[in-house]
Amino acid sequence: MKTHEKRVLRSDLWIDAAFDERLGRESDVSVEVFPVRGNPAAAWAMLSGAHVYHVSAAKDELPTEWIAGAELLARCPQLLCVSSSGAGYDTVDVPACTAAGVAVVNQAGGNAPSVAEHTLGLMLGVSHRMVESDRRMRREQGFTREDVMGHEIRGKTLGLVGIGHTGSRVAALAQAFGMEVIATDPLLTPEEVARRGARAVSLPELLAQSDIVSLHCPRDASTLRLMNAATFARMKKGALFISTARGGIHDESALAEALSSGHLAGAGLDVWDQEPPPLDHPLLAMDKVFATFHTAGVTHEARRNVAAIGAEQIALLLTGGRPPRLVNPEVWPAYEQRRAQILR
Repeated sequence: MKTHEKRVLRSDLWIDAAFDERLGRESDVSVEVFPVRGNPAAAWAMLSGAHVYHVSAAKDELPTEWIAGAELLARCPQLLCVSSSGAGYDTVDVPACTAAGVAVVNQAGGNAPSVAEHTLGLMLGVSHRMVESDRRMRREQGFTREDVMGHEIRGKTLGLVGIGHTGSRVAALAQAFGMEVIATDPLLTPEEVARRGARAVSLPELLAQSDIVSLHCPRDASTLRLMNAATFARMKKGALFISTARGGIHDESALAEALSSGHLAGAGLDVWDQEPPPLDHPLLAMDKVFATFHTAGVTHEARRNVAAIGAEQIALLLTGGRPPRLVNPEVWPAYEQRRAQILR
């Protein structure tokens, strides 16, 4: 008979079965599921005794009361770790967790192959004007093939803003298509950027030289509205903009203006300020915009991989190990002290 001493809590939002299957192999770990809607008393009762909270990374799917911030942490004295269900952690207040001695982990890289493929799909769809052709075929006749004539990506310069797990995979795919790849990443040396498949440049150089700019950076205080009216204006006339990063890194109004003025030729967008965006969003009215619903990392393979990685990290952490994807490493001394007290 199992003795359940360590309690992992997740919501009833969809997650691949690999998460529960992996933690089910731990003899002293229980996984409980709380309802995000309809029974807050039951949810709080479970949260108050949890050691690990595996929180949905989808900010527009999770009711705000379940975001891992100071208020929730105050009501969860046993909590040792907040685990994001994805690479992003928009639903976690990392400074508040650090102040409370709570470790934060994410699943960075778990969905990188899927996001990289999706990025190339957006690039090809916009460059070849596939979406425009598809839409026009469904609503009209009489236009010529030359009316929707696009461009090859071969020989073009791709600028990557961020070259981490996903960006480096995009670089490899782009090179296979015969593209020149440049990148800017403040966390990496030029030598490391080169090792990952790109030539290191500054952001102004990247904007001026790229035929396609693709975002692969995290959303934080340094990147919020990084792409705005001024930065879009610095891009080449006729260039394309792609983002599979996070909503808020690009200014949607500024992008709509850059597209409607003709300065930019098209955009492929998987991320939005509000997800999904309202039906009357100006960008959705433009045929030159290829729009998807934050699905770049939502494939069967990626979801299973991310769930498995998340469970593996939690199992490691609960047995005294240090997880490889620790978002707030500075918390570790305080975390270890609390863990010794709570899991005596």
